[in-house]
Amino acid sequence: MMTRALGSAFDFPLPKHVGGHILYVDFDGCLHPSAVYTKHGVGPFLLNCPGHELFEQAPLLDRLLANYPTVKIVFSTTWVSRYRGRIPRLSSNLPTGLRDRVIGATYHSEMDREVFQSSSRGMQIWSDVLRRRPERWLAIDDNDEGWPEWCRENLVKTDETFGIGEPAVRVQLESMLEATFGKAV
Repeated sequence: MMTRALGSAFDFPLPKHVGGHILYVDFDGCLHPSAVYTKHGVGPFLLNCPGHELFEQAPLLDRLLANYPTVKIVFSTTWVSRYRGRIPRLSSNLPTGLRDRVIGATYHSEMDREVFQSSSRGMQIWSDVLRRRPERWLAIDDNDEGWPEWCRENLVKTDETFGIGEPAVRVQLESMLEATFGKAV
C-alpha cells in the first residue's frame, strides 16, 4: 500500500528509503563555491572563482564518510529542482563512494515546485525528515536562514567559498559526524 505525505507542497509518495542515518548534502557552498551559474547548452559553471572547480570538495566528503558506512546521502540542493535532474544524473559528479550512498532528494518531481522553492532549506530538510524518519541525521549547508530552531543542532554551516574544505568547518563536520553517527569505525 502506497501512503502519501500530507501538504500541498510535499504531497507525493513517501520515500522508498526510510529510517537509518542520513546526511543531507547541499552542493553550492558545500562541495564547491556558491557562485554557480548556468548557461543553456553549457550547464552549471563557476563564475569569478579562479582556482576552484565544481565538486572540488566531494573527495574530502568521501574520505570523511568512509568511516561511517551506514550513512546515506539525501540531496538538499537546488540542483535537483533547477536542473530537473534525476538522482543518478546528479550523482554522476560525485566519487563512487558518495554516489553509492545517495538514496534520494528533498525535492521530488511530483511536488509543487514553486511552493517547495519558496520554503527555506531548513524547512525543506525538516519536511524530508518527517517523511523519511531517519534515526539520526545531519545536514551541511552554506545558508542557515529560515532554519527552525529545533533543527539547528543538526546543521553544519559551511563557508560559501571553501565549503567543507574550510579548516574550521572541516573540524566541526568531523566532530558532528562522530557525535551524530557514533565513533568512526
